[in-house]
Amino acid sequence: MSTAAIIVAAGSGTRAGGEMPKQWREIAGQSVVLHTVQAFRTHPKIDYVILVLHAEDLDRAPDMPELVVTTGGHERAESVGAGLKAVPFGIKNILIHDVARPCVSHSTISDVIAALDHSKGASPALPVTDALWTGSDGFVSGTKDRTGLYRAQTPQGFHLDAITAAHAAYEGTATDDVEVARAAGIEVVIVAGDENNLKITLPADFARAESILERRNGH
Repeated sequence: MSTAAIIVAAGSGTRAGGEMPKQWREIAGQSVVLHTVQAFRTHPKIDYVILVLHAEDLDRAPDMPELVVTTGGHERAESVGAGLKAVPFGIKNILIHDVARPCVSHSTISDVIAALDHSKGASPALPVTDALWTGSDGFVSGTKDRTGLYRAQTPQGFHLDAITAAHAAYEGTATDDVEVARAAGIEVVIVAGDENNLKITLPADFARAESILERRNGH
C-alpha cells in the first residue's frame, strides 16, 4: 500500500533558543530539517515526503526527488491540513511527523506502517515509568497513578482518507493528530516507541540529538 510522509516544519521553535528556528539549526553536519527529511526519503516504503514550511522559508527547502514542498499555517493543524492537500494522487497511508524529531529510525517508521495493515491509525509511544507528582508553589502537592500513561511520539500514521476527513471535521486546537483521529472515532494502535526518537525542545536537546545521529552514522 503506497505511503507518504508529511513533515511539519512551519513553526518558530522559540523554546529551543538560538537565532533561528530549531529546524534550520545544524547538528551532525547538516540542518535538523535535512536529517528528518532523509530519515523518510531513505525508507524503502515511503513513496513521497511532503515538507510543510513557513512561507518565508520556502527557498530554503532541499532540492530532492519525491519531495513536495508546501506552505504551512499559523497553527499546527493548519500546517497538517496543508500537507494533506499536497499529498500526491494514489497514496493510501500517510505518516505525520514533527521536524524536531530528526533521530527517528527506520524501525519505528516500519512499525507504524505495518500497524496500518490492520488499523486506520497507529502511533509510537513510550510507557511512563517515572513517578508522577503534582506541584504547587514549588512544593509537591500530590502524586498521580502512572498506570496506562504513555509519552506520545511521531510519526503518527493513518489511512489518508480517514485522517483527512477527521481534520476537516475537527474544531478547536489539538495537541497532535491522534487527538484529531480519536475525536472522529478512529482507533489508534500503539506501537513501541524509541527513547532515541527525542523531540528537540530545549537547548540541551541539540547535543543529545547530535550524539545519537553521530553514533548511528559511525562517527
